[in-house]
Amino acid sequence: MKRRYAGWSLLLWLLAAGAASIADAQPVQKVYRIGYLSAPTRESVANGVDAFLRKLRDLGWVEGRNLEIEYRWAEGNVDRLPALAAKNATTRIPIVMIFPTAPVEMKLVASLSRPGGNVTGTTFTPGPGIFGKQLQILQQMVPGVSRVAFLGNPADPEWPLVLREVDDASRALGIRLQVLEARGPGDFDNAFAAMARERAGALLMPGGQTFLVHRARLAELALKARLPTMYSYREAVESGGLMAYAINMADFVGRSAVYVDKILKGAAPAELPVEQPTKFELIINLRTARSLGLTVPPSLLQRADAVIE
Repeated sequence: MKRRYAGWSLLLWLLAAGAASIADAQPVQKVYRIGYLSAPTRESVANGVDAFLRKLRDLGWVEGRNLEIEYRWAEGNVDRLPALAAKNATTRIPIVMIFPTAPVEMKLVASLSRPGGNVTGTTFTPGPGIFGKQLQILQQMVPGVSRVAFLGNPADPEWPLVLREVDDASRALGIRLQVLEARGPGDFDNAFAAMARERAGALLMPGGQTFLVHRARLAELALKARLPTMYSYREAVESGGLMAYAINMADFVGRSAVYVDKILKGAAPAELPVEQPTKFELIINLRTARSLGLTVPPSLLQRADAVIE
């Protein structure tokens, strides 16, 4: 099989199963090998990987005992992960996807309720409702803000969908959107310079492999530019970003272990519905707020699921 890579955020690729003898006097124990493909670096998704392994252990699957995992990392470079490659590479080996956007539109699955092929797992398809919430919180944090920069990576497969949804949400709230693109860290300085020229009052950052890997650098640039920023992942706030309204990525990635467990026990991916998140968290970094000269409204503090001092 020609080995290629997939272009979504994280992907488990179940490779093969083999048997290994634990000891001559004991029954043969089957050891399963699975592949773990990820666009971000391991460091940037460490919480998610830990949650995944922890859930596997809870279900009886332990690395080095009955499970072997082969990890591959694209180090945040989505150009190394041509879209749909893993699905195109095989229709036989089960694939558990983690967080692709719009898997039906990308033809990864026939539908969320009945995937119909060898692919299933979890997904997060953001809509105007999610981005609308993020923009509303920005308006609460920065009263009177009317122009918001939006930085995205056009190499991400979900970029056209996300851009359309953010545009719809900003129009509904009467916000002027400044759309900027960055394919990698070499584009960050120019993007922030453009925000300054256009006098953006705040910044909206989507998820994305490249931005997740370089979240500390982006938080530093936003602080230097005096831009209150809303992120789509908690890890950015933990790295110095102002705030995020997002799913708990680590907890939700852990759900993928349930799919692995079911498939290794004989379930067919075609019949396992794709799961979507239902809970979102507001995370606020008070230290960053003070550095930006912002007073966090009591209503946001009361609403926050986590506050970083």
